[in-house]
Order: sequence, then structure tokens, then C-alpha cells
Amino acid sequence: MSAAALEVAVDVADPAWQAAVPGLEGLVERAALAALAEAGAPGGCVDGPAELAVRLTDDAELQALNRQYRGKDRPTNVLSFPGDADDALPGEPTPLGDLALAYGTVAREASEQGKSLADHLSHLIVHGTLHVLGYDHETEAEAAEMEALEVRILSGFGISDPYLLGPAAQAGAGFLKEA
Repeated sequence: MSAAALEVAVDVADPAWQAAVPGLEGLVERAALAALAEAGAPGGCVDGPAELAVRLTDDAELQALNRQYRGKDRPTNVLSFPGDADDALPGEPTPLGDLALAYGTVAREASEQGKSLADHLSHLIVHGTLHVLGYDHETEAEAAEMEALEVRILSGFGISDPYLLGPAAQAGAGFLKEA
């Protein structure tokens, strides 16, 4: 599957996203498509058009999802839910997966880490898209592979290595280890 065959459906549930990030939908789509173009579909298992659903919401919704699906009763920045090709309806795009991002947590992290909200959001969209493509960071080797891929993708947007944090931002480091 090529990046051109991916439809990115963006649902903005929290209007704070729109107010804070100019060109929000385009940014989300570019980041997801770049991740797919660089990483490719998992094992080439998606043949034909696919859809990635991205929900931009608030901390309360992410906390509820985090509690329901991960047993952690706190908000998080991004949750990724890989799709199932068997769920595809005839004539419809294959569901690649779903991402959900919490405005409050993402905005706070960006501020704490001295990053623009747009750059941090781009990173989390790339990160979440890689998760639905089958990448993970459970082991050091997996984390190194995934982080290198993220850095390469983000550099194409002129975004610095998100894992190179200044001293003031390191207090909040490790924010992606739960994503």
C-alpha cells in the first residue's frame, strides 16, 4: 500500500486543537502519510485503500480510554488502536487503525519540553501511526528502531530530534514510553 492509498479521517472533538494549531487537519494528514511512506504497511498486509482515523479530543476522553483499554486511570498523550483487515466492508477502505490524542496533555508536554505544539503533535501522529503499523518500543531494540524511524520522518518536516531534550525539558522525558 502506498501513502497515496491512505485516507486520514480527522475528527476534532476538542475545539482547543483548532484554536491552537493552524492548518490542523493538513498537519495530521501530512504526518500520518509521511509515517506510512517511510515505514510501509505491516508486512504489506493492506492491499488497496486504507483509512486511519484520528480523534483529537481532551484529557477526560483519553483518561476514560486509557482506563478502559490499558487499566491506567489517567490521561495520556496518544493512544493507538491497530485496525483489523477482517473488519473491512466490501468496497470500503481497510481500517488501518485509530489514534486518539488529548489536547491538555499534549499541550502541557510541548510547553514543558520547549517545543511548539505543532511539532509535538506531528511527532505523536508519526509515533501513533507507527504503532498501528506494528512498531513498538517494549524492548530497547524495538525502541531504538522506532525512535530512529520517527527522527528520520520528522527531519523531513524540519523538526528536530524529539528525543534530544534540553535540561529543562528532561524532567518530563519518557512521555512516549506509555504511548
